[in-house]
Amino acid sequence: MESGGPGNTGRVDADPGFYGPSSVTWQMHGDPMMWVAGIRALYLQALHPPTVRGVLQNSDLRRDAWGRLMRTANFVGTTTYGTTEAAERMAARVRKIHGMLGATDPDTGERYAVDEPELLLWVHCAEIDSYLHVLRRSGFRLTEAQADRYVRENRAAAALVGLDPEQVPADQAELAAYFEKVRPELAAGPEAREVDDFLRRPPIHPLLVPARALLWRRVANLAYAALPPYAHELYGRPSPSPATVTRRLRLTGTLLRRIPARVRWQLPPKHVLRAMARLGPGARPAPYKVGGRIG
Repeated sequence: MESGGPGNTGRVDADPGFYGPSSVTWQMHGDPMMWVAGIRALYLQALHPPTVRGVLQNSDLRRDAWGRLMRTANFVGTTTYGTTEAAERMAARVRKIHGMLGATDPDTGERYAVDEPELLLWVHCAEIDSYLHVLRRSGFRLTEAQADRYVRENRAAAALVGLDPEQVPADQAELAAYFEKVRPELAAGPEAREVDDFLRRPPIHPLLVPARALLWRRVANLAYAALPPYAHELYGRPSPSPATVTRRLRLTGTLLRRIPARVRWQLPPKHVLRAMARLGPGARPAPYKVGGRIG
């Protein structure tokens, strides 16, 4: 795994973690469109019945929805920008929790573990595909080689949750082949419908209902629209034309990126700011550092 060396950080004794400032992942994961990409990933993950069943049978999505979203964001932030020790410690905690959980297939009565490699791989690939797809489509420019490098770099994240990195897609072609292989197994069952309903109408305080209609629903609809066509077919809800979706993604990306990065990064849990404090100002994530530009 490539990482930022002393020349990139300005601090020879600092630990860059699993990625480091020279990685594509370091630059991408600091982008505000990661939030839209994360919601797309949830929509996609819910189409794999054993995976979504494992989630819903072990948690109350409606009661702890925001906590779950924040835990996922915290995991991505820690494994991307945290020290090697912090990332390994968090990953060990996640593996321990997953190792104690199981789910039951309602049709067969079969009991299975939620940390089976097949399920972990689906979650990983849905996330990496969503992060890459949404950021690029919204204006974060990467060459094909850099996009392949991003997929390859994130074999490290797959290893942290317990997967054999050699069994994880290493580039865009392998990622596409994986989705082609898994597609016959996908379905929008009752659990996926529950996730869809939650994402469209998450439970909030009554005073915030207007904000949910004005802001959240637009974000959720945009994330849904960014799904691949086969996902729209499974969910049975139409989407605007691809050109319209791309325009909306680019507009949303432009607006969010106009918010100063240091203001955005002040939001908890402040992984980027802590990484910059540890490694020096040269560790600041920015699109131009991967040779691209926003536009």
